[in-house]
Amino acid sequence: MNQAIHDASPVADPAEPVMQVARNGYCTGCGACESIAGSDTITMRTSRGGWLRPTVLKPLSEHARAVIRDVCPGMTVRHERIEAGHHLLWGPLVAVRAGHSTDPALRRQGSSGGGISAIALHLLESGKVAFVAQIAVSRTDPLANELQISRNRADILRAAGSRYAPSAPLGRLREIIALDQPFAFVGKPCDIAALRRYALHDARLKANLVCAISFMCAGVPSILGTHELLKKLGTSADELKTFRYRGDGWPGMARAVTRDGRFFQTDYNSSWGTVLNRHLQFRCKICPDGTGEFADIVCADAWYGKDGYPDFTERDGRSLLLSRTRTGEELVRRAIESGAIEADDLPVDDIAQMQPYQVYRKQVVWGRRLAARLARGSAPAYTNMGLFRAALSARPVSALRDAIGTFRRAKGEKQ
Repeated sequence: MNQAIHDASPVADPAEPVMQVARNGYCTGCGACESIAGSDTITMRTSRGGWLRPTVLKPLSEHARAVIRDVCPGMTVRHERIEAGHHLLWGPLVAVRAGHSTDPALRRQGSSGGGISAIALHLLESGKVAFVAQIAVSRTDPLANELQISRNRADILRAAGSRYAPSAPLGRLREIIALDQPFAFVGKPCDIAALRRYALHDARLKANLVCAISFMCAGVPSILGTHELLKKLGTSADELKTFRYRGDGWPGMARAVTRDGRFFQTDYNSSWGTVLNRHLQFRCKICPDGTGEFADIVCADAWYGKDGYPDFTERDGRSLLLSRTRTGEELVRRAIESGAIEADDLPVDDIAQMQPYQVYRKQVVWGRRLAARLARGSAPAYTNMGLFRAALSARPVSALRDAIGTFRRAKGEKQ
């Protein structure tokens, strides 16, 4: 039941750009390079550090190298231009709401009110898309993630809930494109950024991508973090029948069920706050986009506040709903009109109260990237992301301390 850990050393020239990105700790593990070059050339494997990383099996063509350089979020993340309505902290915004799925099962099983699940199901049932490409738990390994092609409510429900472990949803883009059907894609912010760039190189992908849906992301933990969590719970990966990181409530429990019927659980603050977030890959620590700026629609936890911090007390789930494009806003509006979602308008300033960590990340990432470049000699290029302006809103002393900490981690961490 345990994921195989591989030595991700390349067979081909270590000077290949994708291997340089992985070696420097800037790989997000999205899998785009595998789809671009072909799985006979690049394959994603779990590294000794517990993250998904590319292994180059043979030299890449010059065309594949050029496309990877333009698409890979470990090399570049960019808006072509800053449009009207671009918020300093939150990026492109058309509308902001808070609400939840009206389907009780989707609301309970989803991680934050079932917003993503409700929109995905609405798109299917309205005939707007033929399928939704999204991450779900593997059918053979309760800890592994796999891309699922969802075509009905049962599929959407199976994929509901967060998966705090590595996933490479773009590794199967060739299969998705070959289906040649209208679809929605659900992924992490970095996945969506890469998907948008890749669509510029493939006409069928661009034509059939109806909607890109993302969520606010605090980073991808190594699978070794899950192993540590299981150990603290009193079990191990080899004993598991099922495992979920959260959901079945809001925020929901991390829950392990063994093959002999025992179960172990702990609350969200203990699982994420004390274990999993200590195992984040380095690229996530210098991420310019934890809020899904390249998506049409973003959903997140609409946390209630307590003493200036999010309150993780169990209650009925509530989703923060951001429409980032006119396409996204039209789809959200139709989902509300159809009764799939109940939602109310929300002042933009309320986002910071619900997601204070994302405010901090956006303010310090300019300094973090600079520190990483000084420590490792290179760093991803972030263009038109508003990072310097966001940095000016940070407290200078805390931002400097953060940058120094990043420099030290960049010098010491192995990927």
